[in-house]
Amino acid sequence: MIWHEYFVSLLSKEQIDYMVEKFQSYDAIDRAIKEEGYTYFLAYEEQTLIGYMGVKLEEKRLFLSKLYLRKDKRGQGLASILLQKAVDYAIVNGKQSIYLTCNKYNQHSLDVYHRKGFYDIDAVVSDIGHGFVMDDYILQKDL
Repeated sequence: MIWHEYFVSLLSKEQIDYMVEKFQSYDAIDRAIKEEGYTYFLAYEEQTLIGYMGVKLEEKRLFLSKLYLRKDKRGQGLASILLQKAVDYAIVNGKQSIYLTCNKYNQHSLDVYHRKGFYDIDAVVSDIGHGFVMDDYILQKDL
């Protein structure tokens, strides 16, 4: 649900469905946690999940893989809270920086990350299978 809200103007429904199944399904997230070393932070309002963030510790950096909020909860400072959680987690684990990928045409998210101290370090086009690619900037924040 959250993914469809984020990317409907950027990607085809077919690519969104494919990426949700490949990266955001219960099985994909379970595998990321159990086999790939990801940690997830969940944001709740009362008993309702309103957002989540997935991160992975690497040698010198923290990879911020996912940060998504329900559409009606954006603009309320929750992304800032989750980003601060990522910063704290990286620092506690001795990391020097945080990096992430963001769709080149997702201007709102790029603006948020830039305001939070991230800067562009590269641009990549990644083949994700089934004829789809991710066309992203790589951003980093030094700690």
